[in-house]
Amino acid sequence: MAFHNDIGHFGEEATCRYLQDRGYKIVERNWRLGNIEIDIIAENDEYVAFVEVKTRTTRFADVNPEQYVDEHKKKFMTVAGNGYMKHNQITKLLRFDISGVLWNKDTNQVEEIRYYENAFRPKVRDIHNGTFNGQWKWHRR
Repeated sequence: MAFHNDIGHFGEEATCRYLQDRGYKIVERNWRLGNIEIDIIAENDEYVAFVEVKTRTTRFADVNPEQYVDEHKKKFMTVAGNGYMKHNQITKLLRFDISGVLWNKDTNQVEEIRYYENAFRPKVRDIHNGTFNGQWKWHRR
């Protein structure tokens, strides 16, 4: 496995522990809808959280890892989140979260986790136009 994949895996593991420590159950990891991947799907009594994890070993130009989640990724998360909810007939509230992890490659330890609940709210047109239409295949890893 490439080093950048290892770093991403470490960040996802750290984020899962962070969520579990706060009472969340990890439902899925690296869940796919077509070519869209959701890093973590977690739930508590009230919410299903779709989590994008960005892990870096350093800040570039004072940019935090979570700031690399762009509008394109947010739209894909919205489409996949809606598909997941509809396919599994889930009626809980859904939420889109972002986790930024700074990983120290020398010590193999997390330096910092910045976690944002409700990091963004989808545009209504993304929800209606991108809703699962039955044409994509569902994958489990």
